[in-house]
Amino acid sequence: MDLVHRYGEWIKNKLPDNPKAAGRYIRLGLVLESFAKKHLGDKNVPAPYRDLNVLALNGMRHTLEHPETAAWTNLFTPVEILQTFGLNCLSIEMMGSFLAGFTIEDWCIDQAEASGIAPTLCSYHKSFIGAVENGLIPNPKCAVTTSIVCDANLQTFRYTASQGNVPLTLLDIPNAYSKDGVHYVVTQLKAWIASLEDLTHQHFDEAKLKAALSRENASFAAYAHFLDLTRTRAYPSTLTLQMFVLYASHLIIGSPEALAFFKALEADAKTRPVFSGKRLFWLHVLPFYQPALKAAFNLSQKYQIQATDMNLDYNKPLDVDHPLEALAEKMMKNIFVGPLTRRIAAERDLIKGTGADGVIAFNHWGCKQMAGAAALMKDALKDTGVPFLILDGDGIDPRNTPEGQIKTRLEAFLEML
Repeated sequence: MDLVHRYGEWIKNKLPDNPKAAGRYIRLGLVLESFAKKHLGDKNVPAPYRDLNVLALNGMRHTLEHPETAAWTNLFTPVEILQTFGLNCLSIEMMGSFLAGFTIEDWCIDQAEASGIAPTLCSYHKSFIGAVENGLIPNPKCAVTTSIVCDANLQTFRYTASQGNVPLTLLDIPNAYSKDGVHYVVTQLKAWIASLEDLTHQHFDEAKLKAALSRENASFAAYAHFLDLTRTRAYPSTLTLQMFVLYASHLIIGSPEALAFFKALEADAKTRPVFSGKRLFWLHVLPFYQPALKAAFNLSQKYQIQATDMNLDYNKPLDVDHPLEALAEKMMKNIFVGPLTRRIAAERDLIKGTGADGVIAFNHWGCKQMAGAAALMKDALKDTGVPFLILDGDGIDPRNTPEGQIKTRLEAFLEML
């Protein structure tokens, strides 16, 4: 970690005067980290997780080195359509996490706030804005986001896309599901596809999209079986690796690489020994840098984070024969969309399905949805009999995270379990 911090300080020293050079050092860092994880990684980490780590590092580097084939997205964009045009995703959330991995998120956040961005905005968004404003991230081929889940997405995308005249698509997704709503979203998807055809000079291939949805269905079937296996089997991970699963479940879902990862998870879990510790289900993002949480959960033999709700926000089979309608339903029926009662019902099923012994909800700085929902969910889920802990902090910025409070509350919670 000291080496990473020193490398981050080196990058920050370059940023004010030469952001392009700093960008090169970030790409070099991704190359070195990918090599280290592939050849020198901790053998206690399951092989599928190690391979996913390398895949995500290389994917991030590719989008930075080849912005002409990159698209800025949020985590809930229908990326399956982008795949048919050969475009790779660089999400706000993922970029913020990697900036934090280089320990330069504070500089980017401070730059965004100095330019007038509100301090209360989500830190992932502020770090992304600061990086874009200072030329650290090259302009992509296009940008696309949805109106669901995060109330900051639309404004952040409008602002950052305008900085470099990046073609932007905003997908307006209704909060309530209806057949008319599906038609409304499908109409937008068709218009977006037409714009991608003009932008890339390619024809949309529906057969490719159907193949992606078929692989997506197979991926989540394998993941569901993996989760069922880990109800009783030991499968070590880390906070960071749980976040990397979001790369497979959202940003490359439907790709052959995502399917290979989930099938590898399923196969590897079958070989694992019985787990006799406590199983945790996590709500929202994981602050992968936080010392007390790392000490408790990283490769732990006592406490096992089985899954996060963000990786299971929609995991029903998609109708391959009607791909655009299927993607519309996927967005409209996301567990985070609509009234809180809908999410509570979904969380109850997920907690029961994973056999969790405890639930941890993380109130990430700037996420108004989670901050407003956590206490209500805790009260509503009392009938499950599963202990529920709420932690406050920041997913990527340690300055907004009360370390002493987290350590004290976490230790008391684990002792209770």
